[in-house]
Amino acid sequence: MPTVLHIITGLDTGGAETALLRLIANSAGGQYRHRVVALTPGGAMLPAFLAAGIQVTQFDLRRAPLSSFMRLLRLVRELRPDIVQTWMYHADLVGGLAARLSGNRKVIWGIRTTGITHGSRATAVVRRICAWLSGWLPHTIVCVADASRRAHVDKGYDGARMVVVHNGFNPSSMAAAATSLDLRLQCGFDDSHVVVGNLSRFDLDKDLENFIRAAGFLAPAHPELRILMVGYRSDCERAQLESWIARTGHGNRFVLLRERSDAMNCLAAMDVFCLSSRNEGFPNVVGEAMAAGVPCVVTDVGDTALLVGDTGVVVPKENPAALATGLQRLLAMTPDDRRALGRRASDRVREQFTVRHAQERFELLYGTVMRSGV
Repeated sequence: MPTVLHIITGLDTGGAETALLRLIANSAGGQYRHRVVALTPGGAMLPAFLAAGIQVTQFDLRRAPLSSFMRLLRLVRELRPDIVQTWMYHADLVGGLAARLSGNRKVIWGIRTTGITHGSRATAVVRRICAWLSGWLPHTIVCVADASRRAHVDKGYDGARMVVVHNGFNPSSMAAAATSLDLRLQCGFDDSHVVVGNLSRFDLDKDLENFIRAAGFLAPAHPELRILMVGYRSDCERAQLESWIARTGHGNRFVLLRERSDAMNCLAAMDVFCLSSRNEGFPNVVGEAMAAGVPCVVTDVGDTALLVGDTGVVVPKENPAALATGLQRLLAMTPDDRRALGRRASDRVREQFTVRHAQERFELLYGTVMRSGV
């Protein structure tokens, strides 16, 4: 059975990590064997990978870059995988070089973002090196969104090697998980409340201040409005959120929860999901909300508008007034109308963006790469 060795920067909670887990977990019993290497240790999603029976090897590239690279090189030589698939810039560079130095030219890079003006200086340097090597090192470059492809071609990546494979979602299991409303009750929400929620890590790209300001604009005219924010990871992050919330003058409308592993229960507590980001590729959380039947208001970043289609509201990024106007459209609906819109969103995911769709695209790609003469 052909082996695909996946090399990823780490296993913290994120879109790439979630997409990788879904791809492998839904490929059980398929025609490819999968194994994972993480270039950094630990990670909140490591237990989920292990629970799914996925073999994971972890290094510590930050603390011991040279020895970690040499161990990775030895591992690739020992395993002799048929394909090396890398996820995100640092893994593209490090994993791609390890594969080529091991004699493996069947390398698939992965690009997950459109925000090439964001990120650290070190990431920018790695991205420039990857752009320079993109015409030689990888056989194929998989972008999560067409917007990602365009942005990276503009920065020097080899567009001829690029293909787009969108994230996939599992509507049936998500709909089942969304029957639980326990979290809503725990947060003090009742049937008279309309809960607008956001589920994301604390990150500049997520522009949570944009979301909070938009909610503050709406609060005076909507006494029924409640805001649920899930995903902060430290007291420092919570303090920053509370500072932004205090400026709205409506702090009693907000509920803040730490990062959790039960994303679907969090979505089940929401009547409307809001993505306020300034940078995304093809956001998993929007697809999950849609699959669960929660209508969405999203900023126009990456391929988010393509994902939502006519089942939600798309507004310009970094514009709290526009975001508030978009949310107002759903707040003005009756509960039945919002639920009907959510059902249309779920149908759209089922028809166009399932895990099976993504898996089929990747397996077709694997076959093409393996048949190539490189």
